[in-house]
Amino acid sequence: MILWNNLDKLTAYEELKNVKKVDLKEAMSGENGAKRVKQYNVCMAGGLKFNYAAKQVDDAVLEALSKLAKEAQLLEKYEELYNGAVINTGEKRLVLHQLTRGQLGNAVNADGVDKRTFYVEQQDKITAFANKVHSGEITNAAGDKFTTVVQIGIGGSDLGPRAMYMALENWAKVNNTFKMEAKFISNVDPDDAAAVLNGIDVEHSLFVLVSKSGTTLETLTNESFVKDALKNAGLEPSKHMVAVTSETSPLAKSDDYLAAFFMDDYIGGRFSSTSAVGGAVLSLAFGPEVFAAFLEGAAKADETAKNEDLLANPAMLDALIGVYERNVLGYQNTAVLPYSQALSRFPAHLQQLDMESNGKSVNRFGEPVDYATGPVIFGEPGTNGQHSFYQLLHQGTDIVPLQFVGFKKSQMERDVVIQDSTSQQKLCANVVAQIVAFACGKDDADRNKQFEGGRPSSIIVGEQLTPQALGALLSHFENKIMFQGFTWNVNSFDQEGVQLGKVLAKKVLAHETDGALKEYSDLLDI
Repeated sequence: MILWNNLDKLTAYEELKNVKKVDLKEAMSGENGAKRVKQYNVCMAGGLKFNYAAKQVDDAVLEALSKLAKEAQLLEKYEELYNGAVINTGEKRLVLHQLTRGQLGNAVNADGVDKRTFYVEQQDKITAFANKVHSGEITNAAGDKFTTVVQIGIGGSDLGPRAMYMALENWAKVNNTFKMEAKFISNVDPDDAAAVLNGIDVEHSLFVLVSKSGTTLETLTNESFVKDALKNAGLEPSKHMVAVTSETSPLAKSDDYLAAFFMDDYIGGRFSSTSAVGGAVLSLAFGPEVFAAFLEGAAKADETAKNEDLLANPAMLDALIGVYERNVLGYQNTAVLPYSQALSRFPAHLQQLDMESNGKSVNRFGEPVDYATGPVIFGEPGTNGQHSFYQLLHQGTDIVPLQFVGFKKSQMERDVVIQDSTSQQKLCANVVAQIVAFACGKDDADRNKQFEGGRPSSIIVGEQLTPQALGALLSHFENKIMFQGFTWNVNSFDQEGVQLGKVLAKKVLAHETDGALKEYSDLLDI
């Protein structure tokens, strides 16, 4: 029997609070640190490893976290999710993003169809369409191949696919799988669409409109912007546009699109990179085989998340260490710091993924919770961040847990030796130095130069950022957030917090305002 209890009602949580805190500075100094780096290491999918030696944990804390995982029934709740239970209680929906990349459990039937079959059919449709575009079977009116694909979407229809595209762009070029350049239009600010359209050849561009409902205001506004640009160039918009939408939306069977690929209500936008939302643009940009490898990495990570042993389940382990930091140690923020320029937009995607999922103050039943839930997520790639906000991370009054990501090899494998080391070696040296500097600090008689240390971090390490590694990395964080939501007993799969602003914006545009809403509207000449 599955029990959905609040965190503060769990016996294991009370025990966790009483476990002796780890002195991280002492634990990571000298030979102690060396032993921890070797010991606190777990293999992930996609050739990745999760090292948590520099976290404020020891065997006693880990044992308490294992008890918490069992009492909170995290694995049983995960099993409920992938077997098709109504996990999204707020919207009374199934949660099926894992099913886009593999079958973890029983067949899931909804809307009168087997959902795994449905998702595979959409991927097959995208594969066939992308292959025809690449071969020149589908062309523009002049018979020329399309060279650019532009995704029009916002939120999860933009952040995830954009981050994944940027992560694999250079890899695809080096490995001769790069097919089409991709651009993204998301913001309703007209400067966004104008900048993209001014920088491409619209005659040779294919536009992917992503809107589940077919009514998203920002997306439809940008679609009109694009259609105007196509008409002004003497082109027929319907010959340059495809839709990713639901089968019941007004876009599904419209003659305004070359093709339509379908998604459904069981996959939230921020979890949709492995669905048709990411599949269309990534398959067009890199080829369906690359997207398939990306899905494979994610599927293997989903399987790893089923492991009953906490110390062999990196997503659950990462999640519970995060709960310990948030609810016992009292840390309010988490910085995501990839030492890979290819992952420069990955923190922005995780920002939405985490904060939209677990930024909740009521439990699954709409009752207020008396403990902290999701942290504030932010980040930038290293080493850029070191010359920006690391000052606060090292010497500020708040301790901010850190999640590093690093790779032994660069994607392009083009480098130069300066002062006896390559750029990649310098990059890796910096992340190693930062982990130890944050943990151990430095004593100095000059207080301005004093580093207190005791600042926790983990690192995910891989050989190289490949499609499989990226899929595994994405799945790791999706599952981490899921496990944290289960532990906090919140619904991680709705996002009511984004709705109020939309409603008020419509009132402003309809000039149905009074009070402060009217005054602010006048301030901006709306």
